[in-house]
Amino acid sequence: MQILVCVKRVPAPGARINVTEDGQGVDAAHLGFTTSPHEECAVEEAVRITEARGGEVTVLTLGPPEAEEQLRYAASVGAHRLVLIPIEDVDWDPQRTAAALTEAIGGLEAADGAFDLILFGNESADAGGFQVGVRVAHVLDRPIVNGIKSIEVGENTLSARREIDGGFEVYELPMPAALGVKEGINLPRYPTMKGRLASKKAEVGEVAVDTPDGGQTRLRLYRPEEQVSETVILGTGPDAAGAVVDLFEELGVLP
Repeated sequence: MQILVCVKRVPAPGARINVTEDGQGVDAAHLGFTTSPHEECAVEEAVRITEARGGEVTVLTLGPPEAEEQLRYAASVGAHRLVLIPIEDVDWDPQRTAAALTEAIGGLEAADGAFDLILFGNESADAGGFQVGVRVAHVLDRPIVNGIKSIEVGENTLSARREIDGGFEVYELPMPAALGVKEGINLPRYPTMKGRLASKKAEVGEVAVDTPDGGQTRLRLYRPEEQVSETVILGTGPDAAGAVVDLFEELGVLP
């Protein structure tokens, strides 16, 4: 079973995101970076499948040289092969990103054969475009379903399940196929000390691409003003009764 997982280097969830003065980028001076959470689950799912069925997990990312950190983390939790598409300008639109990934995947498959399964995150944690996986699968002529919360692999097909209101949808896809994995499909493992040490020695291959600009243009990034809310503690125990009554009277809920 040969599985490819496409991941993205993103600011750590929960971090304060500051926009540059020109409104065209994120000020990364004090940001920590990580793998997009949906894609972290995709790596874990790929490793679990190959542990059960045999095979190899390849992790591919498009990003700056620093994105090697995310690839090595994938190696520390069980990925076998790491590939970086190095770029300097990290703010590529979804069209250009998908074209670059498609070109790189085509080269990898021409050299080593087709991947049985390609996994993407349902959407990236920063841009949240939901586009890249669908665009890549379309050009590669692979079936794809997004929002996946369960995968069962057969001989030549796979069964994928996603949540809907009141239940689940179940899809059966012929392989090779692609899936967009959603956070919650599993609980990603923590890397062991042995895994971390091995990941430092793992080889990171590079694939160069020549991809023209996409058709989308950024106008500006906008960071909404922070809304501050205040919480007033009326008291504790019986001492709070009078303040609670006063509040109910103020709200007009007492007869």
